[in-house]
Amino acid sequence: MKKVFLSLACIPLLCFAQKREVLQYFKTKDSLVGVKNKEGKIIVPAQFNIFSYLKDGELVKGETIYFDGPKKNEVKEKNTWGYVYDKKGNFLYRPFFFDNGADYFSEGVRRFVKNGKVGFVDRNGRVAIEAKHDFAAPFNYGYAAFCNSCDWEKTEDEHKAIVGGTWGVMNFKGEEVQPVAQSENAVEVEGKYFPDPFEYNEKEKDILLFFERQNKKLSDIYYVNVYNKLSENEKKLYFEIVERPKENFPFYQVNTYDYRKYDLGSMYDFKFLISEDRKNIFALDYDDEKIPFEKWLKRKTKEAVRYQKEHPDNPNKIK
Repeated sequence: MKKVFLSLACIPLLCFAQKREVLQYFKTKDSLVGVKNKEGKIIVPAQFNIFSYLKDGELVKGETIYFDGPKKNEVKEKNTWGYVYDKKGNFLYRPFFFDNGADYFSEGVRRFVKNGKVGFVDRNGRVAIEAKHDFAAPFNYGYAAFCNSCDWEKTEDEHKAIVGGTWGVMNFKGEEVQPVAQSENAVEVEGKYFPDPFEYNEKEKDILLFFERQNKKLSDIYYVNVYNKLSENEKKLYFEIVERPKENFPFYQVNTYDYRKYDLGSMYDFKFLISEDRKNIFALDYDDEKIPFEKWLKRKTKEAVRYQKEHPDNPNKIK
């Protein structure tokens, strides 16, 4: 497999990231959690009741500080979970409550709540879309559905559903987008169709070309455990750049979608990171672990072949 990449002496964003201060969580005798640096300076005072398993002295990971639980004796705020601070100890936002915890990042952003309204922040905690809607779904293929004057309704299985209100669809900029006629490149959201939201420069097109050359192989691996017979067209994958290099994140992120333009990987699977100089390609694994692409591909292929041997009647074969 031939690869042509540019060479850079130093990636500025990566060099910056290497200088970040090392921070760690600490626990008090009454199990409240805060954060301090290696010298013992308190960055965020201990005031949080943490629900996830957290060891005293565990390092802070990621671009921000996340506390997975409420403050001591706080009054519960609707649709929120936890707190996020920057590495200097400044409060940033409260994540949207989803799936028994803080909302996941999807296409480079996650939902947050402010004054009862929902918006989106990036991985550095900067507001990408102001909190102005009563509800918003996660981004998928460049679009997110939202509603105003809607509310949660408890269902019989104890989950909640959004009812009522006026619905719309927003793009990456938070702008409401009007539907268009159905076409091959249109994206379906809530039963309506919208323009293809992705545009790329030549460098980015080269990044996507690498994955397009892997399309058949990755498709066979992904669909080997699907029991409905799929046509080659239905098995075609789409690769899109959903995040670009920024402070603390010197990567392009590529997500994988099926022929309906639905995200294949939920939180992490079939998602890839490409270094800014394009020399390194990683697959994301659980807990944001970065695995070299060739190693990941070899492992996935081996798993798919084993599955096929164990399920010989499965109609979608690896060729």
